Amino acid sequence: MKRIIIFTGKGGVGKTSTAAAHALKASMEGIKTLIVSTDMAHNLSDIFMHEIKNEPTEIRENLWGLEIDPNYEMENYYGSIQTAFKKMMFFKDEKQIESFEDIVVFPGMEELFCLLKIKELHDKGTYDLIIVDSAPTGETITLLKFPELMSWYMEKLFPIGKFAMKVLRPISKIAFKIEMPDKEAMNDIEKLYKMLTELQNLLKDRDSCSIRLVTIPEKMVVEETKRNYMYLNLYNFNVDAIYINRIIPSDIGNSFFDEWKCIQKKYMEEIDSVFLNIPRFKIKWYEVDINGIEGLERIVADSLNVKDILKVQKVTFSEKFEKVDDGYKLQVYVPFGDKKDLELYETGSDISIKIANFKRNIPCPDSLRKYSISKADFNEDYLSIYFKEMVDYE
Repeated sequence: MKRIIIFTGKGGVGKTSTAAAHALKASMEGIKTLIVSTDMAHNLSDIFMHEIKNEPTEIRENLWGLEIDPNYEMENYYGSIQTAFKKMMFFKDEKQIESFEDIVVFPGMEELFCLLKIKELHDKGTYDLIIVDSAPTGETITLLKFPELMSWYMEKLFPIGKFAMKVLRPISKIAFKIEMPDKEAMNDIEKLYKMLTELQNLLKDRDSCSIRLVTIPEKMVVEETKRNYMYLNLYNFNVDAIYINRIIPSDIGNSFFDEWKCIQKKYMEEIDSVFLNIPRFKIKWYEVDINGIEGLERIVADSLNVKDILKVQKVTFSEKFEKVDDGYKLQVYVPFGDKKDLELYETGSDISIKIANFKRNIPCPDSLRKYSISKADFNEDYLSIYFKEMVDYE
């Protein structure tokens, strides 16, 4: 089965070197591997010391690299969608039109086209393994949740279908000075919606796709890693491993590192404690920058000589609906969550859960259309939401 492994973490923790070392290891084992960068500040070319472009570039035997340019993907493959959104906007003058052209796509679309490119490459089946070197975690969560969010909005914006669009198009142009999407654009929007659904299924397929967090043993980074693990579970992604990078070797005799080693020991113990149920891999600190194949080979030899490290390490199911005595229960895994930070809403047929700046809408199955939330509780990292059938008193 084709695999996708997504590496993410706080900026500066060594995501790229960790991802690149895994890609090199896979290629050395004869696995046809593509390493992809979705970070707008691409640095795959730097770490491999090999020019990598916006189409797959061969680095060595069984290893290719790709630095995705979302604007390139948009212009070459999805131009009619851009035109459709442009037609739906009202511009006062040429200057506003030029500004729109400079923006190219509305916020979030860059992330979408990065993911669509990964899906396209996965579906073609050219590579056995796709490793994703992603942006810092906050941006990666935005990236990963975007297909679900975009699908939700498209269901609200385009529920009326082609026939209604055909009727509304001339009216909207006269009454509101905007144009509804034409037939070609509507076809592309429908295709996009279908791709978004397939993309969601791919990213949440526990057999195919997993996310790996890279951290370092420092207070701020560990705290952010815990939060990001919580958010990724909220959106129902499978985090199957954690990498602790830049560990100072114990045999370094320089007293300059003694206090630093004590600090690292403290936070490594915390990581081992709070992530007890997740496989953890340790990567040591190197005295020089890791660049080129030879540098990456050091990481492979020192830290990745683990059987089946490229396979799914652990499967966690973050949400489930189940029948209970007096109705139904939705259980959502929210590790490291705090009850006071959780907000819960019922909006139509959706359940909205908000933690800090992250909000997720979970569509309820059709079997719950006649049910509403009766209560909710939060215990041992699980948010349990109970539904009872609505009583009609008429």
